[in-house]
Amino acid sequence: MEFRPVIGVPTQTLQAIEGIPEGLPHSWVMNHRYFLALTSVGAVPWMVPLLDEDPATLRAIYDRLDGVFVAGGVDVHPSSYGEDQHALCGVTDLPRDVVEVAFTRWALEDGKPFLGVCRGMQILNVVCGGTLYQDCTDEYPNAIKHDYFPNAGYDRHYLAHEIAVAPGSHLRKAFGAERVLVNSMHHQGVKALGDGLVVTATAPDGLIEAIETADGTFVVGAQWHPEMLIDSDEGTHRLFQAFTDAAVRWRQARTLADAALGEAA
Repeated sequence: MEFRPVIGVPTQTLQAIEGIPEGLPHSWVMNHRYFLALTSVGAVPWMVPLLDEDPATLRAIYDRLDGVFVAGGVDVHPSSYGEDQHALCGVTDLPRDVVEVAFTRWALEDGKPFLGVCRGMQILNVVCGGTLYQDCTDEYPNAIKHDYFPNAGYDRHYLAHEIAVAPGSHLRKAFGAERVLVNSMHHQGVKALGDGLVVTATAPDGLIEAIETADGTFVVGAQWHPEMLIDSDEGTHRLFQAFTDAAVRWRQARTLADAALGEAA
């Protein structure tokens, strides 16, 4: 049986989601579409609890992973990037911020493969010292519509606009095209780009749609929701497959390095 890499997926607080009725037990949850997308390319997704006050347990979980996947969700709290909260900033989830920032930082430090979508791309930018538009319509000049939310009547598969994909990027290798149609379910976006990151896709209005690290490590942030398109789009499937393959290579390299250290000892 081929080795299947374990991919950590931090959860979110149920009570931080709009429309959740009061009185339900405090819970950690996550949209199942992310897990289906990961398992479809051979990964073993692992739900990460929001133990934000237990860093030792979080690190023990992280050390058992071969890759980190950060999903979409509620807004990143602006305190994470040193700003006051804008009136149009939505619901936030501080424990989730703590966990995702830690896992993303550790992955960058270790060269462990990382894939972040929507909020996940924004977390990657924040960890690298970047900032966010707290509401694109209000703060980004000449913004097109990006907030095609299901609660406003849009299907999650709805292809909202094109993106221009940079040559030489992981995205370009996966999609094999300069322009790709994507769905769009966000109202925040990357403002100041974080250190060590490069822009690998933009929307027609110039808003950043994808970022990667400049060193070529598999670290990809995508502003859209590819987990919804993986069954219908070959390029999206190749992107998830490339992430899983990178996680396999990372584990193999780590195993060889550990074995070499053991022999030297």
